[in-house]
Amino acid sequence: MDRLIYTAMTGAKHTLGQQGAVSHNLANVDSTGFRTEMHKLRAVEVQTGTHRTRAFVVDASVANDFTPGPLKQTGRAFDAAIEGKGWFAVQMPDGSEAYTRDGSFDVSPNGVLQTRSGLPIVSADGGPIAIPPNAEITIGRDGSISAVEAGGVVNVVAQLKRVNPPEPELVRGDDGYFRLGDGEIAPIDENVLVAGGFVEGSNVNVVDQMVTMISLARQFEMQTRMIQTAETNDQAASRILGNR
Repeated sequence: MDRLIYTAMTGAKHTLGQQGAVSHNLANVDSTGFRTEMHKLRAVEVQTGTHRTRAFVVDASVANDFTPGPLKQTGRAFDAAIEGKGWFAVQMPDGSEAYTRDGSFDVSPNGVLQTRSGLPIVSADGGPIAIPPNAEITIGRDGSISAVEAGGVVNVVAQLKRVNPPEPELVRGDDGYFRLGDGEIAPIDENVLVAGGFVEGSNVNVVDQMVTMISLARQFEMQTRMIQTAETNDQAASRILGNR
């Protein structure tokens, strides 16, 4: 009885957590460069000394789907998308480095290339990227940022830092940006190519997520029924013992 309640209770708890993750994925179906978050449940035995008492459910396999999303042409000079594998580097407020696939960049009032949320984009030399005022900007496949100034003079003002660390080593933060699990900075990878004037769409599969949501709802219903069954069995056992 105790094992049944414990397994069903923890299963229902983590199923709700999975439903929250699926809802988060669906809410970001139109978010640029978003990566689907995946969860899996597994059973873990509780041991007291040498005795196995019961099992409980844990959300032990939190993973990310790194499949590239579709490229969408925008025509904006400051938009960029990674072709295939790779990431853009951004500088966080604490000075650390994080990685994103969202290439919908903008320019701050001070002329610094940044994300829509105001985080500076890191250049290949590790510093911020200053954009000349009143210049026509193009982004090349190697991440180079060229400015066509007055008189038709073309100058390469900077190069985007592109990285391609092993995907299993990347950890998603609460802010949605990815970082290396050991806190290190990923080296630049010149093989990562960029498509200027494009952004990458979310890789969320709406149909798959809706099917998952329905499946999780049925799992939660089954787990709550198990708890109700355990309660009914407990009441029946109490009546039988009380009649002795």
